[in-house]
Amino acid sequence: MISVLVLTKNEEKNLGTCLKSVEGLADEIIIVDSFSTDTTKDIAKMYGARFYEHAFENQADQVNWALGNVEIKGDWILRLDADEYLTPELAKEIKKTLLNAPQEISGYEMKRRVYFLGKWVRHGGYYPTWHLRLWRRGKGAYEEREVDEHLELLEGGSGRMKHDFVDDNKKGLGAWIEKHNTYAEREARETLKGNFQLFLRPRAQDRGATFNLQLYYRLPIFWRARLYYFYRLILRGGFLDGREGRLFHFLQGYWYRMLTDAKIYESRRDVRHPQY
Repeated sequence: MISVLVLTKNEEKNLGTCLKSVEGLADEIIIVDSFSTDTTKDIAKMYGARFYEHAFENQADQVNWALGNVEIKGDWILRLDADEYLTPELAKEIKKTLLNAPQEISGYEMKRRVYFLGKWVRHGGYYPTWHLRLWRRGKGAYEEREVDEHLELLEGGSGRMKHDFVDDNKKGLGAWIEKHNTYAEREARETLKGNFQLFLRPRAQDRGATFNLQLYYRLPIFWRARLYYFYRLILRGGFLDGREGRLFHFLQGYWYRMLTDAKIYESRRDVRHPQY
C-alpha cells in the first residue's frame, strides 16, 4: 500500500497534474495545506485526498509534522511537491519495484527533471539530480533544516529508480522569484547558524552537489556567485539549454546566489554596525 504525501499552499494551478499522475498508484493521498485561499482544497477533494491544515514554518517541519500527527496507512510513503508529477514510466516502475522490494531497502531515490518556462533544463549540472522521496513508513524523517532539507533513513539502505519525476511550476515567473527570495532568506540564516559551513555533512543521495557547495562556501562572498554562474553556463554546458534554460541558469545560478550573499552580508553588517 502506497501513501502519497503532498504539501500545498495556493496550488490550484499545479495540484491537479500532480494528483492525476499518481492515479492507479496511490492507495491514499494526504494533503497538508498551509491555509490556502484558492481552490486547492476543492481539487484535493476531487481526487479523494484527505486534507489537513497546519501552519507552515519550512518543508522539513511540515513533513515531520505529518509523519508524527497524521494517520498514514501505507507501507510506503511517496512525497511530492504540488508542482511535481510522476512520469507514467516512473509510476509503473514504482508499482512493479515495490512488489518485490528487498527488506534491507528502506527507501528509493528518483531523478528530478526540472522545467522552466516550459523548457526542460538538461544541462548546467542540473540533470540528473537524485532525491530520496519514497520510503518505508517509520523508516525515515526529514533533517531539521530551513532549506535544502533531505530525508534521512533511520535504518536500512536505499535503491534507485530508473525513470524521472518532473518539477514544472505553472504559477509563473513572479511566483518563482518570490519563492526564491524566501529561499535566499532561509539559506542565509542557515549559513550564519553554521558559521558559513553550510552543507558540509556528506549525504549519500547527492554527494556531487554536497562537494560543490562545500567548495562554494569557502570562496569569497559575492565572487562565488559569479564563478558558480560561469561554471554552470560554460563549463557544464548550460548555454545549450536555449533561451529559457539560459535565463534559468542566470536566475537560479547567479541571481539567487548573489541575493543569498547579499542577505548574508546584510546580517553580518547589522551585527558589526547595529546603527545601520
